[in-house]
Amino acid sequence: MPLPWTLHGDGRTVSATTIVAPEERLSWGRTVGLGVQHVVAMFGATFLVPLITGFPPSTTLLFSGIGTLLFLVVTRNRLPSYLGSSFAFLAPIAAATKVGGIPVALSGIVLVGALLAVVGVVVHLAGSRWIDVLMPPVVSGAIVALIGFNLAPTAKADFTKSPVIGLVTLAAIVLCTVLFRGMIGRLSIVVGVVVGYVAAVLAGQIDYSAVARAAWVGLPTFTAPRFDGGHLAVYLGFLPVVLALIAENVGHVKGVGQLTERDLTPLTGRALLADGVATVIAGLGGGSATTTYGENIGVMAATRVFSTAAYWVAGIVAVLLGLSPKIGAVIATVPTGVLGGATTALYGLIGIIGIRIWVENRVDFARPKNQLTAGIALVMGIADFTFGVGGATFGGIVIGTVAAIVVYHLMDLIGRARGTDAVGAADVADTIGRPDTGPRDGLGVPTGTGTGTGTGTGTESGPATAPTARNTPTDRR
Repeated sequence: MPLPWTLHGDGRTVSATTIVAPEERLSWGRTVGLGVQHVVAMFGATFLVPLITGFPPSTTLLFSGIGTLLFLVVTRNRLPSYLGSSFAFLAPIAAATKVGGIPVALSGIVLVGALLAVVGVVVHLAGSRWIDVLMPPVVSGAIVALIGFNLAPTAKADFTKSPVIGLVTLAAIVLCTVLFRGMIGRLSIVVGVVVGYVAAVLAGQIDYSAVARAAWVGLPTFTAPRFDGGHLAVYLGFLPVVLALIAENVGHVKGVGQLTERDLTPLTGRALLADGVATVIAGLGGGSATTTYGENIGVMAATRVFSTAAYWVAGIVAVLLGLSPKIGAVIATVPTGVLGGATTALYGLIGIIGIRIWVENRVDFARPKNQLTAGIALVMGIADFTFGVGGATFGGIVIGTVAAIVVYHLMDLIGRARGTDAVGAADVADTIGRPDTGPRDGLGVPTGTGTGTGTGTGTESGPATAPTARNTPTDRR
């Protein structure tokens, strides 16, 4: 790895026509400040995942930091990225937890991470063209959309347990998005959670007894996965998540490459491998699965600082936070009503991000192939279709994902053979792969680098004001 970093200019300023490259840094004081800013950017999403899934927050933070440091090592310190908690795992984790508790859910996370690592090796050796063929925009958009919309009942259940607090949280998120620009607007989910939390405190809904008992410094709770061949259906329920992780990592590489005006495509395999290994490590110890974060790309685009030194600082800070049980205990006090308000916005955004993939890639819904691919997949995902085979039950996300891939490629194959699905210039994006180069967050969500306002979440999605960049990409998540 190219260490140490070279000092950019005087180490204090960045001109409007330059950027601080990954192998450069500002003064260490400024670099530490930027690293802390990256922790703030990822924090809201990363701590929401363990709250929703029941995983220990401190453990998740610890492995988030470790995963980030590992990512920097595997990508040879050339690809700046923070690995936060992935929201793509929420539905399969919930299903696995009901069947066999957190240990079974962790085994699913480990399997997904291992598969992603294998994909990374394949991409490193053979390139990523096959990914574009397997998941054209109409398919990837449908998969992302059904992941978000399939979670809607969970958001409703939490919201109705404390509707007033949930409404306050949701309103704060909406208002923050339109009232503020820059960093505050980008972190509207975090702001909404804070406002909702204060409302819950005033309503006397917070119990701080566990916080008082927690130590300031100590190891977090570690939980080992439990593998059971009898839970095959549960494990298969995790597989669609691999597609989302591939999409977001590929998008991250392209997005950073565009912003730094470098061809980082050769690092795609390493990025997938690193995220996969980080997810395996997290699953083995009881932490949430990891993924790249668009919020942190937003910070880089806004500050014009792409130094990996800042991410080393961020990873170390996250590890230190994970070694404080008291911080984890404070996070765990966030009440259900606040989660209900936050997830109502979050899950909706994930679903809309899938639709945005279609819009940004100009998917032609006048074509029956695209209509049926998206329509069948969404209905199966939203209605949570279930099928039983040999005693195993498969839920809506699995069924919808399989349907999207099978329906598209089957209709495409037959249509070409019969001449009923002619390919025109307008269909190029849909038939040869995604042309997008925009950065994405946790679920592969594009955060945008063109001038305009997008929705980002402080996770894999969320309200964010997109900074001005050299080029205007076409987004896809």
